Amino acid sequence: MILTISAYGSPVLRKETVDIDKEYPQLQELIKNMFDTMTFAEGVGLAAPQVGLPIRLFVIDLSPLADDKPEYKNYKKVFINPEIIEFSGNDVSFEEGCLSIPNVHEKVVRKDKVLINYFDENFTEHEETFSGYPARVIQHEYDHLEGNLFIDKISGIRKQLIKGKLNNITSGRANCKYKIKTK
Repeated sequence: MILTISAYGSPVLRKETVDIDKEYPQLQELIKNMFDTMTFAEGVGLAAPQVGLPIRLFVIDLSPLADDKPEYKNYKKVFINPEIIEFSGNDVSFEEGCLSIPNVHEKVVRKDKVLINYFDENFTEHEETFSGYPARVIQHEYDHLEGNLFIDKISGIRKQLIKGKLNNITSGRANCKYKIKTK
C-alpha cells in the first residue's frame, strides 16, 4: 500500500522518535508499505516520521542506481532502533533531496563513513560501517529520526533562496506525483 508522505511543515517531522520492539503492531506490513511508498515516490530512503509515525525505523533501497553502480543491485536494508556510534572519514559535499521536501535539492556536507548499530526486519542486531553513498543515505534518514531535515544543514542564505518553495510545500502547493500532507 502506498502511504501518504508527511511534508515539510508537518509536526511529526520534528518529533522525538521512540524505539520499538518486535511486537510493534503490523511491523512487517509497515516495512513493506514503506518500501512500496519509497519506490512509488522514486526515493532511495524513507523514515517512519515521513509516513506519520514517530518511531525509530527507516528503510533504504539503492537498487534503482544499479545500472550505474552494480554493487547496489538488491541493496535493500531495514534499520530499526538505529544508533550511529561514530561519524568518520572525509567531509563530502553532495546534492540531496527529500521526499518530504519535494522539488528542493541542496548541497549538504556529511562524513563519508558511519558506524551504526541497528536491528534488521527480523530483529537481528548488527553493528556495521557504511561508506560512500550508503553512508550518506543512512545519515539523511537517521536525521529524520532525530527530528532534523537536510535543509537544517544549509546556510541561512540558501534557506532564504528556497523560502518560496518551502512556503509552497507548507501551503499544499507542492507539485509531486505522490500524496503529501503538512498537518
